[in-house]
Amino acid sequence: MGSNAPQAATRPLAIEARGLVKRFDGFTAVDGVDLSVPEGAIYGILGPNGAGKTTTLRMLLGIIDPDEGVRRLLGTDRPHEVAHTVGYLPEERGLYPSMKTYEAIAFLGALRGLPLAEGRRRGKQLLEEHGLGYAIERQIRQLSKGMAQQVQLLGTLVHNPRLVVFDEPFSGLDALNQGKLERMIRSLAVKGTTVIFSTHVIAHAERLCDEVAIIAGGKVPFAGPVDVARDRIRPQVRLETRAKDGPWRKALPADARHEGNFWFFSLPESGIEPLLRALIEGEAGILSLSIERAGLHDAFVAIAGEAAARALEEEKEEVRR
Repeated sequence: MGSNAPQAATRPLAIEARGLVKRFDGFTAVDGVDLSVPEGAIYGILGPNGAGKTTTLRMLLGIIDPDEGVRRLLGTDRPHEVAHTVGYLPEERGLYPSMKTYEAIAFLGALRGLPLAEGRRRGKQLLEEHGLGYAIERQIRQLSKGMAQQVQLLGTLVHNPRLVVFDEPFSGLDALNQGKLERMIRSLAVKGTTVIFSTHVIAHAERLCDEVAIIAGGKVPFAGPVDVARDRIRPQVRLETRAKDGPWRKALPADARHEGNFWFFSLPESGIEPLLRALIEGEAGILSLSIERAGLHDAFVAIAGEAAARALEEEKEEVRR
């Protein structure tokens, strides 16, 4: 999971936000968001559509200003001053249809201060490196939607940014290209680039991220390492016994439920050892015993609530359709 970067506590921050608030026509879209993104981290902002993810990213980048709160981007509270070192892929994709692919990449680089000639050279090189060399001379209008998204992604990276911000980058990509993007995100982090992305797909965040911020209703009820989020829920135990009953039953936690030969329950706070002793002494006949940590999905439900979790699932179903 995540990158091989040093522990977050030892790294300077690429992004820091305190008390961000943004209102639109009396509606509070973001309500007191705090974030700390270490340099070199893969950081996910996880939540359903309408939770405030895009508004938060736009405030961090200086595209819009917060009504309250402060944000620092790569060490400055004036994000425009470091815009040339940032790559941003918005959720709303858009390229000029008549441009050739390598020219579109060069154009996006030029918006970040990269000379056009160098952008064209790098654009062709990036297309070759990512298996799109055959499309160098094609116009954007001649590409499939997935290919056009890849071209815009390469344009986001052509100027070698220190920080890359992706807004729902996996949206609209098939499984093959989602896998390619995941590998690209990992390779960026290995090189020391900070990657922050928003998503409503928990699996992407769980596989990729060092840390996540869970956002729901414009608030962030949790921000920190993925493991810490998962530890909000006690590990679950699955126990299979030969005996159906006996004095050992009294040692099982109150939440234990019985299904066939199996018992399912939360790991006791005292650990598994006292329970094991009771099972052995009571001749329960242990056939199997496994302890599983909670996944990020279960942690999301516990932290953000059932309604937010249902909204995530509904969005996944809409994408499948």
